[in-house]
Amino acid sequence: MKLLQEGSPAAAAALLERAADAEPDSRSIREGLARAQFNSRRYEDAATSFRWIVDANPAEDYAYYGLGMALWRTGDIEGAQEPLAVAVAMRPDERNYVSALTQIRATLRARRA
Repeated sequence: MKLLQEGSPAAAAALLERAADAEPDSRSIREGLARAQFNSRRYEDAATSFRWIVDANPAEDYAYYGLGMALWRTGDIEGAQEPLAVAVAMRPDERNYVSALTQIRATLRARRA
């Protein structure tokens, strides 16, 4: 996590992948891994990791947000909408969640027009 905080997400992801292999049921390791993958621009991997967290604990609003953001970055804007909407429903006061959902919905409306 220190590597991630210090701006070395690829190195953090490499270590956290090993940690996740050793402790496959650790949500905290998976969240760190997902964040490191996202910050390393490994968006598909990040989506997989965030989805694992959501499946393991559907009450994790940040995992829904991370999943939506990772899907958005892969170009799956339709797929990003649902997890972002769930994150907003869980935490309507979180401005980052609301902003991301607003942008996704605006993009989808523009594409349909």
